[in-house]
Amino acid sequence: MFPILLTERLVLRELSGNDAQALLTCFSNPEVLRHYGQQPLTSLGQVQQIIKIFSNNFIEKCGIKWGITLKGQEEIIGTIGFQEWSTEHKKAEISYALFPEYWGKGYAMEAVNCVISYGFEEMELLRIGAIVFTENDASNRLLQKIGFEKEGLLKKYMHQNNVPHDTYIYSLIK
Repeated sequence: MFPILLTERLVLRELSGNDAQALLTCFSNPEVLRHYGQQPLTSLGQVQQIIKIFSNNFIEKCGIKWGITLKGQEEIIGTIGFQEWSTEHKKAEISYALFPEYWGKGYAMEAVNCVISYGFEEMELLRIGAIVFTENDASNRLLQKIGFEKEGLLKKYMHQNNVPHDTYIYSLIK
C-alpha cells in the first residue's frame, strides 16, 4: 500500500491521473526544469505514462514518488521521491521539484525532512544521496542545511537543453 505522509502543512500522497495536467504544467516550465536535468514534458499522454512508471517503480521497490499538496487541498504543488532505490544496498537518491509560486516558503525543507525520515525509518535506508547542479544555489543550501555532506563534483554529469552541467553529489548517512 502506498504510504501517505503528513507534515505540519503538507500531505505527500501517491500521484494519480488527476494530477496529469498539474504535472504537465510544472514539468514543461523552463524555470522548474532549469536545474532538473530533464527535457520538458509535452503531452498529457506522456505524463500518464510517467505516472504509470512511478506506480510500477513503487511496486518493484526501485523508486517512490509522492505528489506534494497543501493540507486541505487536492491540487499538487510539486513532487518528491526516491529513485535508484536499492533494498539490497539500503540506498536511494532523493529528488524534488516545486511549482515556482511555492518556492521560498519552506515547503521543500518540510517535504525533504519528512521523506528522509521515512527513508531511514520505514525503507531502512542507510544512505540517501542527492545529485544537484552546481549552480542550483537553493537546493545546495537546503541539502547542506539538513546535514547532507558534499562528497564531490561530477563534471559534465547532466545535460539540460543540450548543455552539459557539473553536479555535486551529496549523501546523508543514517
